[in-house]
Amino acid sequence: MEQFKLIVEALPDSPGIYQYLNTEGAIIYVGKAKNLKRRVSSYFNKEQTGKTRVLVSKIADIRYIVVNTEEDALLLENNLIKKYKPRYNVLLKDDKTYPSICVQNEPFPRVFKTRRIIKNGSTYYGPYSHVPSMYAVLDLIKHLYPLRTCHLNLSAENITTGKFKVCLEYHIKRCAAPCIGKQSEEEYMQNITEIKEILKGNTQHIQRALYQQMQTLAAEMRFEEAQLIKERYLLIENYRAKSEVVSNVLHNIDVFAIEEDHDTHAAFINYLHITNGAVNQAFTFEYKKRLNESREELLSLGIVEMRERYNSHSPEIIVPFPLEITLKDVTFTIPTRGDKKKLLELSMLNVKQYKADRLKQSDKLNPEQRTTRLLKEIQEALKLDRLPMRIECFDNSNIQGSDAVAACVVFKKGKPSKADYRKYNIKTVVGPDDYASMQEVVRRRYSRAVEEGTPLPDLLITDGGKGQMSAVKEVVDELGLDIPIAGLAKDNHHRTHELLYGFPPQTIGLKQNTPLFRLLTQIQDEVHRFAITFHRDKRSKRQIASELDAIKGIGEKTKATLLKEFKSVKRIKEAPKEALIRVVGEVKAKVIQEYFETK
Repeated sequence: MEQFKLIVEALPDSPGIYQYLNTEGAIIYVGKAKNLKRRVSSYFNKEQTGKTRVLVSKIADIRYIVVNTEEDALLLENNLIKKYKPRYNVLLKDDKTYPSICVQNEPFPRVFKTRRIIKNGSTYYGPYSHVPSMYAVLDLIKHLYPLRTCHLNLSAENITTGKFKVCLEYHIKRCAAPCIGKQSEEEYMQNITEIKEILKGNTQHIQRALYQQMQTLAAEMRFEEAQLIKERYLLIENYRAKSEVVSNVLHNIDVFAIEEDHDTHAAFINYLHITNGAVNQAFTFEYKKRLNESREELLSLGIVEMRERYNSHSPEIIVPFPLEITLKDVTFTIPTRGDKKKLLELSMLNVKQYKADRLKQSDKLNPEQRTTRLLKEIQEALKLDRLPMRIECFDNSNIQGSDAVAACVVFKKGKPSKADYRKYNIKTVVGPDDYASMQEVVRRRYSRAVEEGTPLPDLLITDGGKGQMSAVKEVVDELGLDIPIAGLAKDNHHRTHELLYGFPPQTIGLKQNTPLFRLLTQIQDEVHRFAITFHRDKRSKRQIASELDAIKGIGEKTKATLLKEFKSVKRIKEAPKEALIRVVGEVKAKVIQEYFETK
């Protein structure tokens, strides 16, 4: 520490980058600073989080590089992180290569999709994270301009000597055969110039030129040629209608948005580039956190990385919150309304969707991770002390107090544990009193659990609102148990409506159609199904027992045969003797008729 204090005291108050090295001389962390002395000293002077303490314990030496501006520091930090991949720096996870469109550097250039960026003088547009958009623009170009798709070396010498012959593409009018000199290089390159403008998002200029050309041809009575130009004009118009056009006045703007996932210690950053009001570049990437980097630090890194990678010199950057970075000749904007706000919302929509897609992929590979995340959401929403690995839910079922029953379902790790389900006949409550019935069942269940030492739930849910919750709380307090209690209330259409928690109960906000909402709905539907099925079975048995079980000489098999044939006890009563004899024989038919006549 004494050695580090001497190094820190000697550091300048200038912008720059600092490097931490371990005992083997390997760089384990690279950081940037507006003020090197103040930033580096903060690692040794104030209380740090656990991960930062581990980093500090590994430092054996400190090096630094002074630069002129903070922007230079940002760029240098970004380059050094990519070069050395220090253990404690954020990790840029960018293993998915999105496709780009290449205009090849060659005579009579080809235009095609590629995932490889080769520095050979070719021009690349993209990457396209939304692949259908890329195919849409390629399809537009194919219909607008006859371009070659072959890999021939179309040098002037090869064409002049007649080395090549036309192919099928020429015969179906998709290529103008520059290989045999039917299309001049000047005409071909004019098409390439227009194609590059389309790929940059500059379609308005081309549309205006086509419109003017169409009007000129029409005025000269050259209607067939004018019709061909009109078709090209309409193709561009249709493409613009489908593309993401925001506002024609917005030009050369970068947009960034960030979304964090605290469970996986990752951050997702979306980058959009706007040209002439249209999104012509979109990319989302992921940073894996190594320390407790703030979203401001991560977004700053992302801005430098993307602008350097795609050679962006946009004078304006739209961001969702203030950043402590300054870039030369660049204005940072945090919009609150208007077209720029719409751009930011579009970027946020993209990054949220990317995060959701990554989580879905992760869940497929590791379903247990998804369950843990859902349980964490419940834990955070209800501020529980522990993860609700065991959830128990209760429901009553009766018709005006008759055949009153209750049921308890158990979910372990977010999955139904049917071996732990329990049914209860209500014994002490007379009449339709749901609160008293719930209290009886909860008391019976947890009294026995305490006596037998069986597990108690991490969360108890009642299928009902505030009244049910209060009734259950009385019993839990009476038994001296510490079990969190929540309630699931339904709306007028008997659908899961809200989650209640606390005393007095408060409504916990739930977004519908989310995995968490579906889990809670599943729990509520399952306990209702289990309770009502038990109630129907009991009611059905009582109705049958009151009529047929009292007849001596009529057993279960005969009773089942009768009900299968006549469908109800009422029809058995009204059946003629001949029909009964046909089903159960003469002796039993006589017994049944005499019983009902006597009754």
